Amino acid sequence: MQRRFTLKALTAAVALASISAVPAFAADTIKVGVLHSLSGTMAISETVLKDTVLMAIEDINKKGGVLGKQLEPVIVDPASNWPLFAEKTKQLLG
Repeated sequence: MQRRFTLKALTAAVALASISAVPAFAADTIKVGVLHSLSGTMAISETVLKDTVLMAIEDINKKGGVLGKQLEPVIVDPASNWPLFAEKTKQLLG
């Protein structure tokens, strides 16, 4: 169940990157934002999510990537801070 959710989230992230970040497709890789707290109170549960997303990206890349391009994770730590989550999300989309 968790793997299915993670794969759906990763697919949505790739789709979002294709819509909002055209320069990401101009490169040899497709950048995928990984926005999980690696510090602060939420780190105990979200570090595992980050690792799961990275494993999924690695698996996708081993199978040829997406549209023939490799996925490149962009890891951001919002430090369990909700306003910082919003700010970092805008930075990833911009």
